[in-house]
Amino acid sequence: MVVDDFKNIINVNLLGVIAVTLSVLPFIKKAKGRIVNISSVLGRICLSSGPYCVSKFGMEAFNDCLRLNMAPFGVKVLCIEPGFFKTGMADTKHIQNSFQKIWDRLPQDVRDDYGSDYIDQLKVRLTKNYEKKLDEDLMKVVSCMAHAVSAVYPRTRYSPGWDAKFFWLPLSYMPSFISDAILIKNHIKPKASI
Repeated sequence: MVVDDFKNIINVNLLGVIAVTLSVLPFIKKAKGRIVNISSVLGRICLSSGPYCVSKFGMEAFNDCLRLNMAPFGVKVLCIEPGFFKTGMADTKHIQNSFQKIWDRLPQDVRDDYGSDYIDQLKVRLTKNYEKKLDEDLMKVVSCMAHAVSAVYPRTRYSPGWDAKFFWLPLSYMPSFISDAILIKNHIKPKASI
């Protein structure tokens, strides 16, 4: 990956949200309203999708800072952190194409470190495992949004999806050596790994 891979995703997922939020903040502050931002469970635990996770970790930090700064003005800042849902963003063909584009841009020595079949193994694993784990019930996310907007006592964070509640969030609270071991165990090993 190159810096531009990070910039492109951070510009949309983080800086775009910050720009929109700050542009309407005076009105929300005046009305003692609410800000509800959508992040991801990948803002709490990192997978190998570096730029996406970096942007979502940034979103979590922005929400936390904004929540603390706006509390004295009666503004509530809430965050929805969905697990993996079946949406256009989660389309395996789209993700496979993104992986392939990154792979094709890598210097030959890096590709050699990973091995010629690494990208193919990654695509197979994505199709076999990832697609089956996607939650198709988007109403879980919509219900969290509705609650965040209308509840008298909204939660600070919402984590819709079985995977978020029972795997990703518990994993994020574990010591790093445990969560790392679990995540690394499930990664495809590069050819040159030890």
